[in-house]
Amino acid sequence: MEQTNATFWRGFVFRAFSSFGELQLLLFTLFLSLYLVTLTSNVFIIVVIRLDSHLHTPMYLFLSFLAFSETCYTLGIIPRMLSGLVRGGQGISFVGCAVQMFFSASWACANCFLLAVMGFDRYVAICTPLHYASRMNLTLCAQLVGTSFLSGYLFGLGMTLVIFHLPFCSSHEIQHFFCDTPPVLSLACGDTGLSELGILILSLLVLLVSFSLITVSYTCILAAILRIPSTKGQKKAFSTCASHLTVVIVHYGCASFMYLRPKASYSLERDQLIAVTYTVVTPLLNPIIYCLRNRAVQTALRNAFQGGLLGKE
Repeated sequence: MEQTNATFWRGFVFRAFSSFGELQLLLFTLFLSLYLVTLTSNVFIIVVIRLDSHLHTPMYLFLSFLAFSETCYTLGIIPRMLSGLVRGGQGISFVGCAVQMFFSASWACANCFLLAVMGFDRYVAICTPLHYASRMNLTLCAQLVGTSFLSGYLFGLGMTLVIFHLPFCSSHEIQHFFCDTPPVLSLACGDTGLSELGILILSLLVLLVSFSLITVSYTCILAAILRIPSTKGQKKAFSTCASHLTVVIVHYGCASFMYLRPKASYSLERDQLIAVTYTVVTPLLNPIIYCLRNRAVQTALRNAFQGGLLGKE
């Protein structure tokens, strides 16, 4: 292959943990344990919601799809990362890197829109409780979930095309553990200004549109809660939103810091730590938060573990 300033590399090599030496085995054990807990927790949530008729409501339907989306997101990233920790620097083809970026970006964007949909569900439940059953019907729920996934795929495709239409230079080592947009874009040749602007615009659209919908929903929810005469009633109404709000803060906090900042503020070590947070830790927090704060899910899980619910099937 001729070496020029615009060499088109057929593959990349991940170098995220190459400097950790013997600590790689410890990291492998830690990340594997967290991943297994995440995978098991999300699968349990999906199965329990499917089996328990008391959870066949829009709120838990959306939660099961969020768990499904998180599972797919981690499946595309963490197994390869774990393999790289065991085998050292691991290669990925040019096409494989593009596919990984497409799916990881798609599921991440879909999560944002699903969180917005869940905020809308809480708005309807609290602000118009008498019309909740008729408005949040199965057809509307299916349309909202389908729109979330379709929007995620379209934005994921856009982000992937913005980066992979560029030529790549002589360096093909990605200082990261998966094909995320900032580290891959840093390997591109020539002027990447338009691509950086494109990524920023797409990220802004995803985060601002979804977060704006959540903000509007919770502004209306807060106004409705303040009109409730009793403190007990206010606490009960707010408790139905607490889990969702916690997940929103964690999710949007990491995503905003990672994608809504200038290129000059990138730091390889810090970015890898942030990436570990939103690829390993955040997907684990979601099922934990919902299980710890939601009595209905706790009861359903308890019944499943005791064999009552699973035994009936």
